[in-house]
Amino acid sequence: MTASPPSPDEAARPLRAAARELADVAVVLREASVHATAALADGSVLGALPRAPAVGGRAHRALLRAVTDRGGLGHAVAGGRLGTLGARLGGMAGAESLAVRVMTTSLRLRITAVTLENPELAEDPMVRRLNEAVAADRDIESARALCALVRDRGAARALTAIAPIFGEILALRALLDQNPLNDNTAWLIASGVRTASADPITGLSNRAIAVLDVGEGAARRADPSPAEAALLSGGGSLLDFLANLAAIGPTGRALVQAVRGPDGVERYVVQAPGMKIGKPDDESPGDLLGAFSSTLLDSAPYSRSLVRAIDDFGVPAGAEIALIGHSAGGAAIMSLAQDPAFCARYTVTHAVAVGSPVDFKRPASPHTWVASVTNQHDIIPSLDGQGAGTCFDLHPGWYVVDYTDPTHLFPACHSVEHYAANLAHDLPEARAEIDRNLEPYRGRVTRSQVYRLYDRPPYPDGFPFLTVPTHQVETAGGPVELPVRCHEGGVLTAYFAADAEAAAELLGAAAPGRPVQVGGRALVAIHAFENRRTSLGGYREVDLGVVVHDPWRPRPLQIWRDIFRPAEHRRSGTRFVDTVLSTDAACAAAREIWGHAAGTAPLYVRVGGRSARVAAGTPDDVIMTLHGPLGPWFPTMDRDLVVYSHRDGTALRSCVESWGRGRAHPLPRARLTAGTSDHPLARHLRDLGLDGARPLLCLTAPAHQTRRGAGVPVLTG
Repeated sequence: MTASPPSPDEAARPLRAAARELADVAVVLREASVHATAALADGSVLGALPRAPAVGGRAHRALLRAVTDRGGLGHAVAGGRLGTLGARLGGMAGAESLAVRVMTTSLRLRITAVTLENPELAEDPMVRRLNEAVAADRDIESARALCALVRDRGAARALTAIAPIFGEILALRALLDQNPLNDNTAWLIASGVRTASADPITGLSNRAIAVLDVGEGAARRADPSPAEAALLSGGGSLLDFLANLAAIGPTGRALVQAVRGPDGVERYVVQAPGMKIGKPDDESPGDLLGAFSSTLLDSAPYSRSLVRAIDDFGVPAGAEIALIGHSAGGAAIMSLAQDPAFCARYTVTHAVAVGSPVDFKRPASPHTWVASVTNQHDIIPSLDGQGAGTCFDLHPGWYVVDYTDPTHLFPACHSVEHYAANLAHDLPEARAEIDRNLEPYRGRVTRSQVYRLYDRPPYPDGFPFLTVPTHQVETAGGPVELPVRCHEGGVLTAYFAADAEAAAELLGAAAPGRPVQVGGRALVAIHAFENRRTSLGGYREVDLGVVVHDPWRPRPLQIWRDIFRPAEHRRSGTRFVDTVLSTDAACAAAREIWGHAAGTAPLYVRVGGRSARVAAGTPDDVIMTLHGPLGPWFPTMDRDLVVYSHRDGTALRSCVESWGRGRAHPLPRARLTAGTSDHPLARHLRDLGLDGARPLLCLTAPAHQTRRGAGVPVLTG
């Protein structure tokens, strides 16, 4: 009978055992060199010279030879200031210690073990070339091999190809290069002592980056979109929780749910997604900086913001909690699980980390059941220094699922959807074991709340410009909160020279009714607002206004001085003669609060870059259009607008206060076209002679905030 060949796992097992033993030996040798160097540095051996010069001298020479001679520990000075300096100088000179030689042998054995389990590593000639170059300490050849791999496969596929041995290659390279700054990181990765605290290539401290992520953490309730809410699961299995993480996505949010278990007891599940996509920001603890800090630090804004969400959800003290996290979210929930204060307040029964760098985090309670699920071709779990090739049993009490699948491609294999698919179809036994342990949570979800997470408590919405006292008034379109506040919007103001007689006739005898003139022509304006988010809802607005003098004492010679005054001191303003809005609620407010001659119509307003487009009406009934290039601009502050209007025989003055950066376009090339519609705005534009006109000046603010209070009576009659 012919014996069957050993499986790859069986063949790799003795190599990993040998690598572990060699790593332990290397650590002992390094510690011996530290003690020997310390003895040389503090003079403990030299102190024997006065009493026994011959014996003391021989001991000193023997100790010195042990830490420097190739026949002893090699160049192994270490520890203390002099030892550190000596080690760095020796490293730069290419000297090698016995401890380093033993540890590099251990790393090579680990790479061989992983290669046995992943035959594609040996079959891929480009990966084999890189591996051999690193192992042989050939710097130039290593760089060329890596460049060739990236050039041939792209960065993503190159990382995928070396993912199972990523940590070992980095550690091996760091031990063999002449950069002394990364040696300590290499030893941390190779010995499995604790998280790699610095970049293994340059030696720059990761902790120096992680500590930049500061903040006490905060959480605010956020409603999921209808599509997201439809995807949130009502069950309590592992796949249900992963589906929830996929539904809310890596968007800087988290989910807390209450689940009534099979025994009728209500328990709670905290679900933390991975890193928020995009550049680091000052708000989200789940950004790139937050991922660093969650991995390296015991407590970070991400985990602290999760505590705030749990508090807001109303989880009672002593309640049982399961923590589920993916990627950086997994590191964050493990930080909670290892926090003694948190575990004293709540009973953390389970912690499940999927695709997360959590090897060096330990739960505070021995009763917390921990599961770690990692794909060997996923780079992210190895960012703490340990990956698929580790020979250390870092967490014997955990349920560890370390697997590989045919896909391999990173970052696709890191997504929570990919992990969920693997657990559903390729890892039924692992899924069943995790679900068996999560049995107390296999019940009906009774309450769910999505939270947006922050590094620090966020400012109130619109702070400080829009945080003002408010009051409600009733209109035909419903209650309106004054001042009407626009949190996010854009505006275009285009000034034209129009027929003065037509402008005066348009204003009529009602005050204020004397138009400002420029070279015998009346100054009129088109104001187009794109109010994307306001206290009155989102709406668009187009106004035709005539710039008018001080209602009491017109001063033609001082008008330009007055126009540039702050709005609270400005007497001149713009008399709105036509207002078109896109919603009935905004139209009712314009009529009843500000006294505008307002109506509704389809509107399109786009302000941005060096062009703008404003259109009112329908294709079959065009009221007006204003579009085209705005030309060059120079920065200015968005200007407040003083508005005059008429209601029930009374002149009203109101102010549209603005906050934001504005732009002045002195040479606009846009063109105004009055439509053939019978709408009052179209007729008035034609009467003013503005059909086909180009503006004298355009002012824009693509992103600004505004507030507008009620009109104040200033003249009667």
